Amino acid sequence: MGRDPFEVIDIDVELVRRLLRDQHPDLAELALEPAGRGWDNATFRLGDELAVRLPIRGLCAHLVEHEQRWLPVMTPGLPLPVPVPVRTGRPGLGYDWPWSIVPWLAGQPWLAGAPDDLVAAADALARFVVALRRPAPPDAPPNPYRGVPLAERSSTTLQQLADLEPGGEVPDRATLERCWLDHVDLPAWSGAPQWLHGDLHPLNLLVDDGALSAVIDFGDLTAGDPANDLMAGWLLFDGEARDRFLAVAGGGDADLRRRGRGWALAWSIATAANRSATNTLGDVARQAIGRVVDDWHADS
Repeated sequence: MGRDPFEVIDIDVELVRRLLRDQHPDLAELALEPAGRGWDNATFRLGDELAVRLPIRGLCAHLVEHEQRWLPVMTPGLPLPVPVPVRTGRPGLGYDWPWSIVPWLAGQPWLAGAPDDLVAAADALARFVVALRRPAPPDAPPNPYRGVPLAERSSTTLQQLADLEPGGEVPDRATLERCWLDHVDLPAWSGAPQWLHGDLHPLNLLVDDGALSAVIDFGDLTAGDPANDLMAGWLLFDGEARDRFLAVAGGGDADLRRRGRGWALAWSIATAANRSATNTLGDVARQAIGRVVDDWHADS
């Protein structure tokens, strides 16, 4: 019987060192230390310039292969650094999944400390989103949770809404349901599928020396409605900073902007309703819900 795809495994320095010695022996004796663990992957710093990124559960292991296949294709010319794999690893020595060696990108997650100048950061992130937004080939990775019409997310979002506890920035469920359904009714994207990061939240953006320095974790990369990446406007920004982000990334398309707000609401409801101990983004999600509803009221 195979491993449960939802089971999260522990990965230690010893295992990573053995994998390196087996598959990349020229790198195996560099300094190696844990550098972070997310919902799907563990990262180890390797020497001064590299990192090793390994899936910790089978459910999402295939996403590493998407990064290995597509990041070299979709990221040339982007205005911010991204972790394009420089080497790949295969299952072995009791470890079941593919893994990557990527450049070490300096900085701490935005969640640990936002940039000093949020308007400048909004402009930089918007320019990144615009540069990434290019027509994708027919064999781009599919993703049923990103870039699809909002209507395809509706039943799941309404179920998650039922699990959401109002309070703080979170309005009552009736208001949230009306807000969500109003976004579902927007005209769907009718253009060619565009490349998407798919998960622009404050754990996937790095800040170094007070400025936005890199975009990481492309596990959800896919092609579809470019409004998906506009969700960052409500997850990260208020006021002038959000206006700058949407002016650059939205390009004056009111429906694109509103669908981006709908994506921010869908992501935030799902995240705020997640009661797992590993959910470190609940406060971000609840604050974003308040921003979305305020903006929706102002738009009405």
